[in-house]
Amino acid sequence: MSTFKNINVVELKARLGEKNLHLIDVRTDAETAHGIIPYAIKVPLHLLPTHLAQMDSNTPTVFYCQMGGRSAQAAAFATAQGFVNAYNLQGGISDWVQSGYAVSNE
Repeated sequence: MSTFKNINVVELKARLGEKNLHLIDVRTDAETAHGIIPYAIKVPLHLLPTHLAQMDSNTPTVFYCQMGGRSAQAAAFATAQGFVNAYNLQGGISDWVQSGYAVSNE
């Protein structure tokens, strides 16, 4: 049985902007109001099942949240739904910000 992979902020930063990468922020609207990682799509965790059905399961997909717990759940769910390259951002947006990387306030 396949499982999701972890990715750290340095690896994600190097891959940002790739055409064949989906970046999904699974935090709540209240949390994303403080900023999101550039190129991210906001999909609160509770809405993920309906959005996954519209996505290409072969495209590498990175999920993130505040610290990495909910995004690990999202990545595990995506993998169970047939996503072959699902990733969890270790440390979430907290590690992203602590590493000095920018966030966007859409």
